[in-house]
Amino acid sequence: MGVSVVVVDDQALVRAGFRMILDAEPDLDVVGEAGDGLEAIDVVARARPDVVLMDVRMPNLDGVGATERIVSARGSDAPPRVIILTTFDLDEYVFAALRAGASGFLLKDTPAETLVDAVRTVASGDSLLAPSVTRRVIEQFVGRVPAVAPTATMDLGALTSREHEVLVLMAGGRSNAEIAAEIYVGETTVKTHVGRVLMKLGLRDRVQAVVLAYESGLVQPGR
Repeated sequence: MGVSVVVVDDQALVRAGFRMILDAEPDLDVVGEAGDGLEAIDVVARARPDVVLMDVRMPNLDGVGATERIVSARGSDAPPRVIILTTFDLDEYVFAALRAGASGFLLKDTPAETLVDAVRTVASGDSLLAPSVTRRVIEQFVGRVPAVAPTATMDLGALTSREHEVLVLMAGGRSNAEIAAEIYVGETTVKTHVGRVLMKLGLRDRVQAVVLAYESGLVQPGR
């Protein structure tokens, strides 16, 4: 089955460009467009896409607010995965959008092949940010938003010592391969540990795990 996509941007030309790139792929299908956050919520509810390409800065409701409402919507289907689109790689809204439930972000001048790969990656359940980019974004914006609720911090106690170690290494910018080398296990084992961390903490993906690690004080920016 193909991947359905909704494109959200307040510039019609940008939406048309993304649609042209995605619709050229046999396994990708743009099923809707929206010009602001409020319209995006309605379009997503009707089209039920697998992935949403979400601009950050838009009138009426920005991409952060729209992402939060889309991801938290209750229904019979799992919410779509959201990729944040931004002009600058350290956009002031990026961290808030990740915290709201986005699975990663892309620059608007991303090459076509990177955009296509990103949609497929996120649709498969993986997070989009490379570990090093995740760390840079988190370190830039941690402290600009309220800390996580005490219950989220307390949930860290449910992790085994190995899962705790893996979470710290994730937040430190290590890839699965690097984590495997550091703790002397295979990558498959690391993936299992990452999956258990996400399950125990009730998180959607690796990005949210890194956010929690920083906000809870488990990892300090710059260390």
